[in-house]
Order: sequence, then structure tokens, then C-alpha cells
Amino acid sequence: MSHSIHSDVSSLPIGTKRFDKGPYFNFYHKENNKYGVYAERFYPISLNNNLDDMYWHLRTKAVLYDVPEKPIQIEGPDAAKFLDKVFSRTISTMKVNRGRYAIACNNDGGIFIDGVFFRLEENKFWYVQPDGALETWLMAHKNDFNVKVSDPNSRVIQIQGPSSYNILNALTNGAVDESFTYYHSGYFKIADQNVYISRTGWTGEIGYEIYTYDPDTDYKKLWNTLLEIGEPLGLKVDGIQSMEVRRIEAGILDNKTDFDMSVNPYEAGLGALVDLNKPDFIGKNALVSLSKKPGKKLYGIITDKSPKYKAKVFTLNGYSVGYLPLSTWSPTLQKFIGYVRFNHADEWKNFLIKVETDQNKLIDCEITDLPFYDKEKKIPRGIDKTIPQIKI
Repeated sequence: MSHSIHSDVSSLPIGTKRFDKGPYFNFYHKENNKYGVYAERFYPISLNNNLDDMYWHLRTKAVLYDVPEKPIQIEGPDAAKFLDKVFSRTISTMKVNRGRYAIACNNDGGIFIDGVFFRLEENKFWYVQPDGALETWLMAHKNDFNVKVSDPNSRVIQIQGPSSYNILNALTNGAVDESFTYYHSGYFKIADQNVYISRTGWTGEIGYEIYTYDPDTDYKKLWNTLLEIGEPLGLKVDGIQSMEVRRIEAGILDNKTDFDMSVNPYEAGLGALVDLNKPDFIGKNALVSLSKKPGKKLYGIITDKSPKYKAKVFTLNGYSVGYLPLSTWSPTLQKFIGYVRFNHADEWKNFLIKVETDQNKLIDCEITDLPFYDKEKKIPRGIDKTIPQIKI
């Protein structure tokens, strides 16, 4: 039985003039594929594969995804100092060829954007952003710093799943080995193509991201090599739908969907990404005050029946107190799960809540902290290498 992710299922034709199809598009495009636009880039939502099959392939073998995340390059003598000013987490202490998840907040303490930093060189960083006007934000705040902000025109491929290590090891002729651990990154070659590889991903599985940076990249050769080496080791290609199911289970958040500038880091469970010991950064004054307020706005929800799209949640006495930005069937938990955004911060796990179903009924649900399982991230860190048993 296949269960789709709850979202707006309507489709509209859209022109490509203002959006980037990407260099890999023609290698998997079919007429009945479904695409979205994210960070001004097209990406494949569905390649018409069976969702349950691809989910379990991700959990037991490996899947390749063409993803739309967009690296932005920040370089110059003041790069580290500038990023410490703009982002709530300390960036200057990063080592070269390491990654770090970080958020930027506005002056009121609301989350402006989240993403992953890589320190490519001492004075060169990439911030891999989701949807959002990051370049404009950085340009607006760089006046007093000797930095350059630019688009390196990098395209991103993710290879995720327990077989991904063997695939990357083979693709790099052994250069990516067991010493290349969680959030490591560095320059490598695949099929004589210069790439930057990180031990990161958007699935909660062990995985890698492959970034291009050479303007002379032969994308067809790179793609063909990924499949020639990867397919015998279990690699398949899919749209982002199977990744989306897994990222929800893993508690990975999406900017503008699961949070926006109306939510602060403490309300989203991201307080660990705020370094209040830094002397100054955008939003610090507000965040000092917000850090003292108890409760959160963002939690997980578990239920036996399918919630409706953007379902409302209610207290037992009928008050509407929030909604679900998205939900899905969890093949691992054998339950319906989703994120719930409450209207105000509180200790919502202590409350009894009901949620709207597809049949417009209200049913009981469990409120839980994220992620739904593997709370210590033992799977992506490579500590838990158990291959799960497929549940049907």
C-alpha cells in the first residue's frame, strides 16, 4: 500500500525563463515527471516510482537525488568575522573541510534562514541555503566587512542510504574512506571531474552530497559515472518525495514550511544553534530575552489515521491551537506522522490534542519531540549500521 505525502496536489505549467532546470535535468526527464521550484531551481518531486519501494530502497540500499539547494560563496579577509556577525552560531571556529549547521535570525529573533556551512579554505566559505533571499541579506549587511558574496554556480547531488559509503569509496578510488566522517568535507575527483564532497544529507541516513565547482564540469560524464559505479552497488534515482518522507521522520526542518520569521530558534527546538556568548550578532538582544521563555511551537504528531492537508489541531474543549504544515505515512513506524506548528509556545506534550482527518473528523494524536526516532543521530553518524527490515 502506498501513502503519499500530504501537500497541495494541484499542478500548473510554468515557464523556465526565470528558473534553472539544472545540468542533470535531461538525464532523467520524462513527460509525466512532477517538478517543483525551490531556491529558483527546478527539482524532481516524482519520477513516477513507487513511493514505498523507493523509501525502503533509501533505508536499505542507496538513492541518488538531484536537489535544488543553492551554495552561496562568502570569501575575503573578513569572511569569518562577517559570518559570526550575521549568523547566530559561531562560524569562525570551524576547521577547513568541515561542515556546520547554522541559522541566521532577524533583529526580532525570528529565524530568517537555515543551512549548512562548509569551510573550503581559511577565508572561503559556502553556505548551502534552502529557499530564501540569502544573497540579498548578506549583501545588505556586508558594508563594514572586506568580503565578497557570490554564486559559485554549484549543482548538488545527494547519494543517501547505507550503501552510499561503498558507492562513494568506489567513485573516488578509495579517497572517501572511513576517516571521512559525519560533517567532514573536501575536494575530490570523480571520473576526472573536480567536485566537493560532504558527509551530509537531508534524509537521516548515512549519506553524501556531491557539489560541482569547476565551470568545465562534464555533467553527462559525471552523471553516467555515478550510475555506472553506483547501480551495481544498489543505487537508484528518485525524485525528492521519498527523501521527504525520511526527512520528516528524522526531524529535519524546511525553511518557509516548518518555520519562518514568526518562529524563533527556541520555539523551533533549535536553541543549541544560538551562541549567546558571542559579543554581538544580528538578533542577539532579542534572543537573550527569548531564551528565557519556556515551551516550543514546533512538535511532532503521531496518529493512526491520515490527517488532512494543513490539518488544524484542537484542544479537547474545541479551541484551535495550531496546524500541520505537512504530514506523511511513516513506513518504519507504521503510523501517520507530521509536524505541528502551534500558535504559541507551550509544553504541548502535556496536553491532550485532537487533529482533523481526511474524513473531516477529529481524532486523538500523540505529541512528541522531534525527531520521531534515532534521536541521537546514530544512523547518519554511522554508529548504527543496522539495515532495517522492510515492513509491508
